[in-house]
Amino acid sequence: MTALAMPSVQSAVMGRKRLFAVLAGLYLAQAIPSYLFAAALPPIMREAGMSRTSIGYLSIWFLPLLLKFFWAPVVDRIRPFAWAHRAGWVIVTQAGVILSLLCLIPLGPTNIWGIATVGLIGSLLISTQDIATDGYAAAHLAPEDRPIGNAIQGGSVAFGVVIGGTLGLILYAQIGWTGMLLTIAGFSLIPLAAAFAMRESEAAQPDPSAPRPSIMAFLRRREVRNILWIALIYRVSEGLVKAMEGSYLVDAGVPLTQIGYLSGGAAATAGLAGAGVAAWLLHRFGSGVTLGLLGILRTICFALFTAHALGLVTGVLPIFGAAGFQTLIRYMEIVALYSLFMAASSREQPGTDFTILSCAQLIVYFVGSLVSGRIADWLGYGALFSAATVLSLIATLATMRILAARPVSSTPQGPS
Repeated sequence: MTALAMPSVQSAVMGRKRLFAVLAGLYLAQAIPSYLFAAALPPIMREAGMSRTSIGYLSIWFLPLLLKFFWAPVVDRIRPFAWAHRAGWVIVTQAGVILSLLCLIPLGPTNIWGIATVGLIGSLLISTQDIATDGYAAAHLAPEDRPIGNAIQGGSVAFGVVIGGTLGLILYAQIGWTGMLLTIAGFSLIPLAAAFAMRESEAAQPDPSAPRPSIMAFLRRREVRNILWIALIYRVSEGLVKAMEGSYLVDAGVPLTQIGYLSGGAAATAGLAGAGVAAWLLHRFGSGVTLGLLGILRTICFALFTAHALGLVTGVLPIFGAAGFQTLIRYMEIVALYSLFMAASSREQPGTDFTILSCAQLIVYFVGSLVSGRIADWLGYGALFSAATVLSLIATLATMRILAARPVSSTPQGPS
């Protein structure tokens, strides 16, 4: 290698590391407030005397996450600042999220409608920020770095669970409502620095002849429609099991404390270990083999749930192992699916394309969660887990067939 080539190679390595660090900060910025709202506030409100019915109303927080594809083209199209496109969206939305955390202080933990309103606004801001962050990742990660980028996202989510969820609960117990919110708001300021470190190569003035980002532009591409089918079927079985997992463990006689340790420990370790293993699998075998392997392992876990519910397997250790391993698989699936979604995203509207695909798999997961309790009450856990096992196997085989017939190019579509 010549002396002239050395600086360019070193610059490329530094740029790659910088991009990874920026993505870690951006995804952490979303995860901290998300898990404060989703994991810490409900038990705090319950301890303060709020009814389960009232706390159930907080599910409204999840609506923006499911519907954000409607305004994703706006994020791809509009620059909040002349000097910053997606960085501008991150700066504006993260500032709004921090303000929403501070707005919770005067409400206290018993003002259900005030908390629900602020939480909905916060969720809307976080969802919009997610569009900008995913668009930035899809546009700037090299094809070979997409598994690493999505593994970084998984690790950031795990740290977000610890800071926003676990630490939030500890802070509330030690220093109260106001101290907890001020501390979490302070933590949310730190990853905001990642927005100012973003490097965007897009022109300040878009080409007027270029097509406008839109949902229809997404649907006109045949290749991405195939990936949409995968998004709609691959996780169709998971909501059925995950939504009833805790209830099944309770009905099986497992103490709440053990369930808490299982879910918290599995999430923390799986978020880090699973993301890394998934990145290696994608580099080694590609999306088709990785998703096929994970789907088969998931089907085996669901089959173990079925066997336990039908009395064919007894004791808590098998079901503990299945629950923990299924959490690991779920984190790995997200890395594999999101890498596939990035590969299918176009250069013109990466945020829109990625958001449509990620929302599709979330909506299917959410629908499964909604009907799981009704099926369990009607037919029992054995029938519920049996249906999930069959659906998981069918979805896995269909996904492998789609990817084998029309493999996704590693290069984003559209002109540079």
